[in-house]
Amino acid sequence: MTSSAAAEWLIHVNPLSGPSYKVGLMLALCGITPSCHIVDLRAGEQRTSEFLAKTPFGQVPVLEHAGRSLAQSASILEYVASVTGRFGAVGEADRADVRAWMYWDFDRLASSVYRVRTARLGIRPMDPAVVTHYEGLAAMALDLLEGRLTGRDWIVGDAPTIADIDVYGSVRYCGEAQIDLSTRPAITAWIARLEALPGWAPPAALLVATA
Repeated sequence: MTSSAAAEWLIHVNPLSGPSYKVGLMLALCGITPSCHIVDLRAGEQRTSEFLAKTPFGQVPVLEHAGRSLAQSASILEYVASVTGRFGAVGEADRADVRAWMYWDFDRLASSVYRVRTARLGIRPMDPAVVTHYEGLAAMALDLLEGRLTGRDWIVGDAPTIADIDVYGSVRYCGEAQIDLSTRPAITAWIARLEALPGWAPPAALLVATA
């Protein structure tokens, strides 16, 4: 899909939000430049009646498109893949695998990496023992991902899918979490492949207020 008019796509995001980056990156890789509204989480904008009318979850990201308001990053990625015809898996078996990896990411990888990151950045104070616990969970999840990517270019199938975009949006923050990836060559090679895709950009370039 070629670039769409910004007015057709509006994202409500926050620059510190990993899930927000997943959505911004997906749109960028699809050649879409959306309007971008930065939600002030510290001021509690996500709890206002106006924002809750868009999503009952009171969380970013939210995508508005074609009269719809969509929430939860994995669901948004699936929607954009369906609408654009980009980064979807071929065949029902691969589509099921893509969903499985996205569910796994939410449950095992993102949940641990993001928690360690918020502690390391001082966003949310956390007992050192709790940080160590989540570091261990992150290490186990990354070991599993390393095994999956050993000998293959992408998580599912022979081309990048929303599973890669979703999982990358968690792995991307390992640096801020002070989680070392240097001992995981399959993951680091996969990161390089994804970051070489046309349209890739870092969070600071994609989560910028325009609306």
